[in-house]
Amino acid sequence: MTHYTKHHAESGLEDKLPAIEVWPNQFPSYEITIESPEYTAVCPKTGLPDFGLLVLRYTPSKACLELKSFKEYLLAYRNVGIFYENAVNRILRDVVAACKPEHASVTGVFNSRGGMNASVVATYTKKGGFGA
Repeated sequence: MTHYTKHHAESGLEDKLPAIEVWPNQFPSYEITIESPEYTAVCPKTGLPDFGLLVLRYTPSKACLELKSFKEYLLAYRNVGIFYENAVNRILRDVVAACKPEHASVTGVFNSRGGMNASVVATYTKKGGFGA
């Protein structure tokens, strides 16, 4: 039986990653979708790579994400040992901290492993917080 530890479960949640920069939003009430089809991280238990599609959807409030810095932020995950469930939630947390959107969601659609596919969705609303 494979034993997962607290260390495995918390791996990558506090690793230092590049800052996500923002710029002032000029318009109200619209949604931005960013797709990253080449997301990569490392399983903290096995050391094997995880691959998948990440989709960020958000409605900006006063700031929009600067795409180059967001790309550099996502690329940094290539060297991070983190479960993809945690990565999706951390990415959402970091996006919310950077641009304080009206609402946001991050969906991770991960490549098959052992004949099983997995998708993870994390959500945030300014009124309800995370998981709303």
